[in-house]
Amino acid sequence: MTTVLRANEVSVRFGGVHALAGVDLEVEEGQLVGLIGPNGAGKTTFVDAVTGFVSYTGRVELDGRELAGLSPHARARAGLSRTWQSTDLFDDLSVRENLAVAATRGDTAAVEEGLGMVELGWAAELMPGDLSQGQRKLVGVARAIAMRPRLLCLDEPAAGLDTSESEELGRRLRRLADGGASMLLIDHDMGLVLSICDQIFVLEFGKLIAAGPPDTVRRDPDVVTAYLGGAASELTQDDK
Repeated sequence: MTTVLRANEVSVRFGGVHALAGVDLEVEEGQLVGLIGPNGAGKTTFVDAVTGFVSYTGRVELDGRELAGLSPHARARAGLSRTWQSTDLFDDLSVRENLAVAATRGDTAAVEEGLGMVELGWAAELMPGDLSQGQRKLVGVARAIAMRPRLLCLDEPAAGLDTSESEELGRRLRRLADGGASMLLIDHDMGLVLSICDQIFVLEFGKLIAAGPPDTVRRDPDVVTAYLGGAASELTQDDK
């Protein structure tokens, strides 16, 4: 199996704060990999490092190519695409135009592919303000897909969604992975992450405390302890 993303000993400091400490993580071709942890664990910092938005030490490779020294723009062109927690869209552009901005040289085929993969073709000519929060999140995912990335990093795509919207998002992300897309998913919705991911990595205070398939991670004592008082009950429940 081809390794799309390989991160070794990735560390990030903000002044005296060690936000990440020697994190190792891999995403294989066609895998949907989850990255979870309590608030402040370093999840978004890891994605910021991988995509070039913060300085780090360690090594990050995409398809075997080291990315050291590359700007966020260059990493995106190399095949690293991401979404943002805020899902900022251009509200004065249609949904299709939002995707066209991201597509390389206005690649119309990539735009239609992105819309199709999240089943939003029907909304192509609508304005973002005409959509629900869940649909706007999907536009953000489609915009990232329109870049035809080797790896799609999703930062809290289910934030602000109700239960049914989150479940629908999960089904669509799983279908994308089953179709060959490689993705790294960060989300606080433990039910979502545990039910759709192939592998899960768990951070606490910037350190990796567990990694493995969902059934292994949800029963790891260190993971349960990290989530006590938070989402521990979700970690110990079997998938529905």
